[in-house]
Amino acid sequence: MSELDNALRETVRSRYAAAATAVAAGGTAEDCCGGSDCCATDAMELDENFGASLYAAAERDELPIQAVAASLGCGNPTAVADLRVGERVLDLGSGGGIDVLLSARRVGETGKAFGVDMTDEMLALANANAAKAGVTNVEFLKGTIEAIPLSDSTIDVVISNCVINLSTDKPAVFAEMSRVLVPGGRIGITDVVAEDTLSPAERAERGDYVGCIAGALSFTEYRDQLTAAGFSDIEITTTHAVADGMHSAIVKAVKPAVPSCCDGDCCSGQ
Repeated sequence: MSELDNALRETVRSRYAAAATAVAAGGTAEDCCGGSDCCATDAMELDENFGASLYAAAERDELPIQAVAASLGCGNPTAVADLRVGERVLDLGSGGGIDVLLSARRVGETGKAFGVDMTDEMLALANANAAKAGVTNVEFLKGTIEAIPLSDSTIDVVISNCVINLSTDKPAVFAEMSRVLVPGGRIGITDVVAEDTLSPAERAERGDYVGCIAGALSFTEYRDQLTAAGFSDIEITTTHAVADGMHSAIVKAVKPAVPSCCDGDCCSGQ
């Protein structure tokens, strides 16, 4: 990893550590992902493009306020992932745990929800939120989304909420998603995606890296990188604008149940 990549990762880590510390102290992480400063406030302020406002009131009400306050995403992946009872779900960049806790309730006692995050402060907050919510079929793991600390073919569904755009090595993220998914597994994520006409420099003009803007892929780049990682049935659907030419989007794809080469001779070992 280059010095620039390391610096960007540390900037992301410190920003989200500050958000977790603010929430743990009784405030809110005020639109960290939207690019503003992380700070504690006395009241829950909902931004229409990022964070807790993108969840239904009934979903927010069933969770500890700290889990809701720490939400910094650009969508609600649990609403689009079509989770089923008994499934194993992985949330990349799980933060304060809102999507893990919601997923755990959807998959039920026979399923399990995992969260991976690189920030100690967020992991501590997530575990505290799980205890407050009384949810036991969850596990929060320290790690990066470029090197997921789980074995091959152990997950049915990968979700993520406005985190992949923060990675400095997105091909590694997509490869890791494919690795941990079972054959036939799927992804249901939300992320910021740029229109194909915007250059990387133009994306950076619209917002900084830690604000989920400068590091966003274009629609074509997203499709190409998912395809290169072996995914099929790729769907990218925009939900709302977050900047000029930048959109929050739902991204779905499937890991094929059998290798695509099996219509030839490779699967017979020839």
